[in-house]
Amino acid sequence: MSVPAESVRYAAILRGAAELFARKGVRSTTVREIAEAAGVLSGSLYHYFASKDAIVDEIMTRYLRALLDRYREVVATDSDARARLHGLVAASLETAKAAPHQTLIYQNELRRLRQRPGGEHIKAAVHEVQQTWLDVIEDGRASGVFRRDIPPRVFYRLIRDAVWLSVKWFRPEGSYPIEQLARDCTSVFLDGFVLN
Repeated sequence: MSVPAESVRYAAILRGAAELFARKGVRSTTVREIAEAAGVLSGSLYHYFASKDAIVDEIMTRYLRALLDRYREVVATDSDARARLHGLVAASLETAKAAPHQTLIYQNELRRLRQRPGGEHIKAAVHEVQQTWLDVIEDGRASGVFRRDIPPRVFYRLIRDAVWLSVKWFRPEGSYPIEQLARDCTSVFLDGFVLN
């Protein structure tokens, strides 16, 4: 069964735009550049999307939906807080590996995306991402697994940035597999770097 040309073009637009947005930023990317990257005329881009903001909105909506689906799988397990925290780290890194351009957009454009008109669903999804981590951290604190002297939001922000910014330097095709990075990241944050 063949895929309709419309679907192929739609996907090409999203793929080309994601690469450009990640490399140049949303503001610096023109509709003409997106059209060229997708192999369509710039005027025909509007057949698929009303605006450049609609394109970035679709990219981020799909990205956040996939990320949250992974997170929901992790927290649905009956594992302890440490295992679920590791699961969130691994799910984040695997998502970053599968969607590096979208991950960079998420990192670099998040504030702007949440503040623009019509971005309420992005804001709600981002809140759910944050709340998922905070719930696991709070559960670990309540069960005596995690320290209580560090505010959960501080710990979340530190581990979040360590995980999400790894997309800028981590190369999954190298000799250091992503599974190992997830284990090492979790270990450094939960066990420290100093030998006992």
